[in-house]
Amino acid sequence: MADENDKLRPEPPEQETETASGSAVIDASVEETPPPSSIPDAGQLAGADEEKAAMVEQAKSRVAAVKESLGEKAAAPAAPGAPRPPVKKKEEGPKPTDASNHQLVHRLKSHFNGGVLEATEFLGQLSVRIDPARIADVCDFLRREPEAGFNYLSDLTCVHYPMRAEGPMEVVYNLYSISRNERVRLKASINEDVEIESVTGVWPSANWMEREVYDLFGVRFRNHPDLRRILLPPDWEGHPLRKDYALEFVENQWTDKHLPEMTDVQREQLDQRRAYGLEFLSVPEERMMRDIFQGGKEVMPKDK
Repeated sequence: MADENDKLRPEPPEQETETASGSAVIDASVEETPPPSSIPDAGQLAGADEEKAAMVEQAKSRVAAVKESLGEKAAAPAAPGAPRPPVKKKEEGPKPTDASNHQLVHRLKSHFNGGVLEATEFLGQLSVRIDPARIADVCDFLRREPEAGFNYLSDLTCVHYPMRAEGPMEVVYNLYSISRNERVRLKASINEDVEIESVTGVWPSANWMEREVYDLFGVRFRNHPDLRRILLPPDWEGHPLRKDYALEFVENQWTDKHLPEMTDVQREQLDQRRAYGLEFLSVPEERMMRDIFQGGKEVMPKDK
């Protein structure tokens, strides 16, 4: 009985034994270390590498065959078939039309011989080009004529056409008839050094509108009661809404006179802030920042 119990009892795993040289020898029967018999020989490893290399070569050959077939299809002439349908042209938008036969244009031509140069209509908006020398008389007629009744000047502005040889400055008058609910646009083209008659005698509200056009475009209005800048400083140089005006910051006599000088470091910091849209020109905040830098003060107190 004792012998049979000894045979059924599992043998304990062999422990590490220390050799005479002091190095530890680990028994091969430990589960964490695979036995030498489970390691394939060099011949089996070489066979696996050859099989993998063969599979790679087969994949390369299949890719080359696909590329070759695609190249042959592209080089082969297309088989004749049904002709392609013609490309449908994009529908053009509305265009200005001639408005010489408009009733209002006929009345203007009958009262001002040669004063009407052109008349067009676009999307129901009538535009009449007027001789600049007759613009004040035409505006007065359109306001006082009972059949017209354009008693409200909704807007007075200007457009600069630098590539136009004759009349690059085009003054625009947008009129509105409150009683008739109608609109008309008048245009008068002048050269940059030519004055145009003011319409403040017809519509007093044109006072500030003409000042704004003078300030931003440089158009001078004859017989204006108070023609001076309205948005920019009085001694500012240039007119910003002209097409030939620089889009970036411009150093001129006004900036040299009113803005203190800055060091190279402060100038670089200012340019970086402007590049990121964090700085505006000629505003109180910028002048305050320049005063702080000029006085050697700290923008924000440091944490103590």
